[in-house]
Amino acid sequence: MRTGKNGTKKVTTDSKSTGVTRRGLLRAFAATAVVAAPTYSNAAGFLRGGGDIRRIKMYSGRTGERIDMIYWVEGKYIKESLQEVHRFMRDWRTNDVKFIDLRTIDVMAAAHNLLDSSEPYMLLSGYRSPKTNNMLRARSKGVAKNSLHMKGQAADLRLSSRSVSQVSRAAAACKGGGVGRYSGSNFVHMDCGPVRVWGR
Repeated sequence: MRTGKNGTKKVTTDSKSTGVTRRGLLRAFAATAVVAAPTYSNAAGFLRGGGDIRRIKMYSGRTGERIDMIYWVEGKYIKESLQEVHRFMRDWRTNDVKFIDLRTIDVMAAAHNLLDSSEPYMLLSGYRSPKTNNMLRARSKGVAKNSLHMKGQAADLRLSSRSVSQVSRAAAACKGGGVGRYSGSNFVHMDCGPVRVWGR
C-alpha cells in the first residue's frame, strides 16, 4: 500500500488494539456459532482442527464492493484478511486507508452473530480522514470534532433485515465500546471507545 503525505494510506498494526480485555465480546462469540466458507486460498490449513472462527460480512453502497471474510481462527488474527478489511473500510471519498482497530471489528462481528442474520452489514462510514470529518462537521452538528472514525475505531452500519433498535441492542450486549442509535438515518454507530449508549 502506498503511503500518502500524512501517512494514512499505509496499513500498519497497533499492538495496543489487541491487548484489551474482551470478556463481553468473548461471551457474544461463545453464545453464537459462526459457519462460513473463507475467501482466502489456503483456508483448509486454518480450519483444520475445527476451532472457533470470526467472520465479517459487509458491502458498500458507495463503492459497490463486498467483503465476506474470516479474519480470526483458533485465537489468531489472519493478517491478510485484516488487510482486506482495512482497505474495505477506507475513506471512500479520499481513498485513504487506515488500520481499523481490531476491537471495533470484533464488536461488529459479535453483534452480527447475535443478530443471527445472513445479510451483510451495509457500511456507511468506517475510517474518515480529517478532511472528510471536517467536511461532514460543516454539514452536521452530529459529527464529533475528534471522531473515533478518524482513529479507525468506529463504524456506522445498517442491516435492512433488522431495526436500529435490534442492531444497537446486539452491539450494546457486547459491552465492547460505544453504541449510537440513529433511527432517523437508519444506522447504528459502533466503536471501541468507552462503553456508552446514546440516541433513539
